[in-house]
Amino acid sequence: MKKSLKIWCSLIFILFLFPIILEMIPKTTPEEGVVVQTDERKLVYAANIFETESEVQTDVRALLYNTHSHEAFEPITLKHDGKIAVTHQEVNIMGLSEKVKKQLEVNGVGTDIIDVDVTAEMNKAGIPYHKSYDVVRPYVQKALNGADYDIIIDIHRDSLKADRTTVTYEGEKFAQVVFVIGEDHANYKLNQELAERLMLEMEQMVPNITKKIVFKSGHGVDGKYNQDLHKRLMLVEIGGIGNDEAELNRTSAALAKAVSQVLLK
Repeated sequence: MKKSLKIWCSLIFILFLFPIILEMIPKTTPEEGVVVQTDERKLVYAANIFETESEVQTDVRALLYNTHSHEAFEPITLKHDGKIAVTHQEVNIMGLSEKVKKQLEVNGVGTDIIDVDVTAEMNKAGIPYHKSYDVVRPYVQKALNGADYDIIIDIHRDSLKADRTTVTYEGEKFAQVVFVIGEDHANYKLNQELAERLMLEMEQMVPNITKKIVFKSGHGVDGKYNQDLHKRLMLVEIGGIGNDEAELNRTSAALAKAVSQVLLK
Protein backbone atom coordinates (compact mmCIF):
# COMPACT_ATOMS: atom_id res chain seq x y z
CA MET A 1 0.00 0.00 0.00
CA LYS A 2 2.80 2.38 0.93
CA LYS A 3 4.61 1.57 -2.34
CA SER A 4 1.51 2.39 -4.41
CA LEU A 5 1.08 5.64 -2.51
CA LYS A 6 4.68 6.61 -3.29
CA ILE A 7 4.16 5.88 -7.00
CA TRP A 8 1.00 8.00 -7.11
CA CYS A 9 2.74 10.87 -5.29
CA SER A 10 5.62 10.71 -7.77
CA LEU A 11 3.26 10.81 -10.75
CA ILE A 12 1.40 13.80 -9.32
CA PHE A 13 4.70 15.62 -8.72
CA ILE A 14 5.87 14.98 -12.29
CA LEU A 15 2.56 16.21 -13.71
CA PHE A 16 2.90 19.35 -11.59
CA LEU A 17 6.41 20.04 -12.90
CA PHE A 18 5.64 19.27 -16.56
CA PRO A 19 4.18 22.72 -17.50
CA ILE A 20 7.11 24.45 -15.79
CA ILE A 21 9.61 22.34 -17.75
CA LEU A 22 7.84 23.16 -21.01
CA GLU A 23 8.16 26.88 -20.32
CA MET A 24 11.91 26.48 -19.82
CA ILE A 25 12.45 24.88 -23.25
CA PRO A 26 13.62 27.54 -25.80
CA LYS A 27 10.96 28.36 -28.41
CA THR A 28 11.76 28.77 -32.10
CA THR A 29 9.85 30.62 -34.75
CA PRO A 30 9.91 28.98 -38.21
CA GLU A 31 10.22 32.26 -40.11
CA GLU A 32 13.20 33.47 -38.07
CA GLY A 33 16.51 32.20 -39.37
CA VAL A 34 15.18 29.96 -42.11
CA VAL A 35 17.87 28.76 -44.50
CA VAL A 36 17.50 27.77 -48.15
CA GLN A 37 20.45 25.83 -49.53
CA THR A 38 21.61 27.08 -52.91
CA ASP A 39 24.72 25.62 -54.52
CA GLU A 40 27.75 25.96 -52.24
CA ARG A 41 26.49 28.88 -50.14
CA LYS A 42 23.41 29.52 -48.07
CA LEU A 43 20.60 31.93 -48.76
CA VAL A 44 19.62 33.32 -45.37
CA TYR A 45 16.51 35.30 -44.56
CA ALA A 46 14.56 36.17 -41.43
CA ALA A 47 11.23 37.82 -40.74
CA ASN A 48 12.35 40.87 -38.79
CA ILE A 49 16.12 40.97 -38.22
CA PHE A 50 19.22 39.72 -39.97
CA GLU A 51 21.94 38.53 -37.61
CA THR A 52 24.24 36.86 -40.13
CA GLU A 53 27.52 38.69 -40.64
CA SER A 54 28.68 39.47 -44.15
CA GLU A 55 30.58 36.51 -45.56
CA VAL A 56 32.67 38.58 -47.97
CA GLN A 57 33.99 42.10 -48.13
CA THR A 58 33.95 43.78 -51.56
CA ASP A 59 34.02 47.20 -53.16
CA VAL A 60 30.65 46.64 -54.85
CA ARG A 61 28.05 49.25 -53.88
CA ALA A 62 24.29 49.49 -54.37
CA LEU A 63 21.78 52.32 -54.06
CA LEU A 64 18.12 51.70 -53.22
CA TYR A 65 15.08 53.99 -53.28
CA ASN A 66 11.29 53.95 -53.67
CA THR A 67 9.56 56.21 -56.17
CA HIS A 68 6.14 55.08 -54.96
CA SER A 69 7.08 55.04 -51.30
CA HIS A 70 3.63 54.30 -49.84
CA GLU A 71 2.97 51.14 -51.86
CA ALA A 72 1.94 48.50 -49.32
CA PHE A 73 1.11 44.80 -48.91
CA GLU A 74 -2.31 43.79 -47.56
CA PRO A 75 -1.12 41.04 -45.16
CA ILE A 76 1.41 43.43 -43.61
CA THR A 77 -1.02 46.32 -43.13
CA LEU A 78 -3.57 43.89 -41.68
CA LYS A 79 -1.02 42.65 -39.18
CA HIS A 80 0.04 46.21 -38.34
CA ASP A 81 -3.29 47.90 -37.58
CA GLY A 82 -6.02 45.46 -38.56
CA LYS A 83 -6.76 47.22 -41.85
CA ILE A 84 -6.30 45.86 -45.35
CA ALA A 85 -4.65 48.54 -47.49
CA VAL A 86 -2.55 48.80 -50.65
CA THR A 87 -1.04 52.13 -49.58
CA HIS A 88 0.18 53.00 -46.10
CA GLN A 89 2.12 55.84 -44.49
CA GLU A 90 3.99 53.61 -42.04
CA VAL A 91 4.26 49.99 -43.21
CA ASN A 92 5.05 50.16 -46.89
CA ILE A 93 7.59 49.41 -49.61
CA MET A 94 10.24 51.44 -47.77
CA GLY A 95 10.37 48.72 -45.14
CA LEU A 96 11.05 46.15 -47.84
CA SER A 97 13.97 48.25 -49.08
CA GLU A 98 15.49 48.01 -45.60
CA LYS A 99 15.24 44.23 -45.81
CA VAL A 100 16.88 44.18 -49.25
CA LYS A 101 19.64 46.46 -47.93
CA LYS A 102 20.45 44.08 -45.09
CA GLN A 103 20.45 41.09 -47.41
CA LEU A 104 22.79 42.85 -49.84
CA GLU A 105 25.14 43.61 -46.98
CA VAL A 106 25.02 39.94 -45.91
CA ASN A 107 26.32 39.22 -49.42
CA GLY A 108 29.10 41.78 -49.19
CA VAL A 109 27.44 44.58 -51.15
CA GLY A 110 27.69 47.94 -49.39
CA THR A 111 24.28 49.57 -49.71
CA ASP A 112 22.80 53.05 -49.32
CA ILE A 113 19.14 54.06 -49.33
CA ILE A 114 17.87 57.46 -50.47
CA ASP A 115 16.18 58.56 -47.27
CA VAL A 116 13.17 60.41 -48.62
CA ASP A 117 9.46 59.60 -48.44
CA VAL A 118 8.59 60.68 -51.98
CA THR A 119 4.83 60.19 -51.65
CA ALA A 120 4.70 62.17 -48.40
CA GLU A 121 6.62 65.02 -50.02
CA MET A 122 4.26 65.01 -52.99
CA ASN A 123 1.19 65.00 -50.76
CA LYS A 124 2.48 68.02 -48.85
CA ALA A 125 3.12 69.95 -52.05
CA GLY A 126 -0.08 68.80 -53.79
CA ILE A 127 1.83 67.16 -56.65
CA PRO A 128 -0.15 64.54 -58.63
CA TYR A 129 0.83 60.87 -58.45
CA HIS A 130 1.91 60.59 -62.09
CA LYS A 131 4.71 63.07 -61.40
CA SER A 132 6.42 60.68 -58.96
CA TYR A 133 9.39 59.91 -61.22
CA ASP A 134 9.99 63.62 -61.80
CA VAL A 135 9.92 64.28 -58.05
CA VAL A 136 12.37 61.54 -57.12
CA ARG A 137 14.75 62.31 -60.01
CA PRO A 138 16.80 65.11 -58.35
CA TYR A 139 17.30 62.93 -55.26
CA VAL A 140 18.68 60.15 -57.46
CA GLN A 141 20.89 62.58 -59.36
CA LYS A 142 22.30 63.97 -56.13
CA ALA A 143 23.10 60.48 -54.84
CA LEU A 144 24.79 59.52 -58.11
CA ASN A 145 26.86 62.70 -58.09
CA GLY A 146 28.06 61.94 -54.58
CA ALA A 147 29.20 58.32 -55.06
CA ASP A 148 29.87 55.59 -57.59
CA TYR A 149 27.33 52.77 -57.55
CA ASP A 150 27.46 49.44 -59.34
CA ILE A 151 23.70 49.05 -59.27
CA ILE A 152 20.72 51.28 -58.45
CA ILE A 153 17.36 49.69 -57.66
CA ASP A 154 14.00 51.45 -57.54
CA ILE A 155 11.87 48.98 -55.54
CA HIS A 156 8.13 48.65 -56.19
CA ARG A 157 5.38 46.04 -55.83
CA ASP A 158 2.87 44.85 -58.41
CA SER A 159 -0.86 45.58 -58.10
CA LEU A 160 -1.84 41.94 -58.75
CA LYS A 161 -3.25 39.50 -56.18
CA ALA A 162 -1.06 36.88 -54.51
CA ASP A 163 -2.22 34.03 -56.74
CA ARG A 164 -0.56 35.80 -59.67
CA THR A 165 2.61 36.96 -57.89
CA THR A 166 3.67 33.90 -55.89
CA VAL A 167 5.69 30.79 -56.71
CA THR A 168 6.31 27.71 -54.55
CA TYR A 169 9.68 25.98 -54.58
CA GLU A 170 10.69 23.08 -52.32
CA GLY A 171 7.75 23.76 -50.04
CA GLU A 172 8.45 27.48 -49.59
CA LYS A 173 6.56 30.40 -51.14
CA PHE A 174 8.39 33.26 -52.85
CA ALA A 175 7.09 36.59 -54.14
CA GLN A 176 7.75 36.79 -57.87
CA VAL A 177 9.87 39.53 -59.39
CA VAL A 178 9.26 41.68 -62.48
CA PHE A 179 11.88 43.93 -64.05
CA VAL A 180 10.48 46.98 -65.86
CA ILE A 181 12.49 48.66 -68.62
CA GLY A 182 11.69 52.07 -70.07
CA GLU A 183 12.60 52.12 -73.76
CA ASP A 184 12.33 55.87 -74.32
CA HIS A 185 16.03 56.58 -73.90
CA ALA A 186 19.16 55.70 -75.87
CA ASN A 187 20.78 53.24 -73.45
CA TYR A 188 17.84 51.08 -72.39
CA LYS A 189 19.54 47.99 -73.83
CA LEU A 190 22.19 48.28 -71.10
CA ASN A 191 19.49 48.30 -68.42
CA GLN A 192 17.91 45.30 -70.10
CA GLU A 193 21.18 43.40 -70.22
CA LEU A 194 21.69 43.67 -66.47
CA ALA A 195 18.07 42.73 -65.77
CA GLU A 196 18.46 39.58 -67.84
CA ARG A 197 21.63 38.58 -66.01
CA LEU A 198 19.93 39.04 -62.63
CA MET A 199 16.93 37.04 -63.79
CA LEU A 200 19.15 34.17 -64.90
CA GLU A 201 20.83 34.01 -61.49
CA MET A 202 17.52 34.14 -59.63
CA GLU A 203 16.01 31.42 -61.82
CA GLN A 204 18.91 29.12 -61.00
CA MET A 205 18.09 29.54 -57.31
CA VAL A 206 14.29 29.45 -57.51
CA PRO A 207 12.68 28.39 -60.82
CA ASN A 208 9.91 30.75 -62.00
CA ILE A 209 10.72 33.38 -59.37
CA THR A 210 10.93 35.97 -62.17
CA LYS A 211 8.44 36.91 -64.86
CA LYS A 212 9.10 38.28 -68.32
CA ILE A 213 10.58 41.77 -68.52
CA VAL A 214 7.94 44.47 -68.97
CA PHE A 215 8.93 47.08 -71.56
CA LYS A 216 7.32 50.52 -71.46
CA SER A 217 7.40 53.27 -74.08
CA GLY A 218 5.26 55.71 -75.98
CA HIS A 219 2.34 57.93 -75.11
CA GLY A 220 0.70 57.60 -71.71
CA VAL A 221 3.64 56.05 -69.84
CA ASP A 222 6.81 57.47 -68.33
CA GLY A 223 9.02 55.59 -70.76
CA LYS A 224 12.26 56.25 -68.86
CA TYR A 225 11.66 55.63 -65.14
CA ASN A 226 14.90 57.57 -64.57
CA GLN A 227 16.87 54.69 -66.09
CA ASP A 228 18.49 57.19 -68.43
CA LEU A 229 20.49 58.40 -65.40
CA HIS A 230 22.54 55.20 -65.14
CA LYS A 231 23.07 52.11 -67.28
CA ARG A 232 22.53 49.91 -64.22
CA LEU A 233 19.39 51.49 -62.82
CA MET A 234 16.80 48.78 -62.28
CA LEU A 235 13.07 49.17 -61.65
CA VAL A 236 12.07 46.01 -59.78
CA GLU A 237 8.59 44.95 -58.69
CA ILE A 238 8.84 42.50 -55.78
CA GLY A 239 5.60 40.59 -55.29
CA GLY A 240 2.12 42.08 -55.35
CA ILE A 241 -0.42 43.48 -52.94
CA GLY A 242 -1.20 40.06 -51.45
CA ASN A 243 2.28 38.77 -50.64
CA ASP A 244 3.16 38.40 -46.98
CA GLU A 245 6.34 39.23 -45.10
CA ALA A 246 7.87 35.76 -45.25
CA GLU A 247 7.42 35.52 -49.02
CA LEU A 248 8.93 38.97 -49.53
CA ASN A 249 11.86 38.16 -47.26
CA ARG A 250 12.70 35.00 -49.18
CA THR A 251 12.68 36.89 -52.48
CA SER A 252 14.74 39.73 -51.01
CA ALA A 253 17.39 37.17 -50.14
CA ALA A 254 17.32 35.70 -53.65
CA LEU A 255 17.54 39.12 -55.29
CA ALA A 256 20.44 40.20 -53.09
CA LYS A 257 22.36 37.01 -53.74
CA ALA A 258 21.81 37.40 -57.48
CA VAL A 259 23.08 41.00 -57.38
CA SER A 260 26.26 39.93 -55.60
CA GLN A 261 26.90 37.02 -57.95
CA VAL A 262 26.36 39.10 -61.10
CA LEU A 263 28.43 42.10 -60.00
CA LEU A 264 31.29 40.05 -58.58
CA LYS A 265 31.78 38.00 -61.76
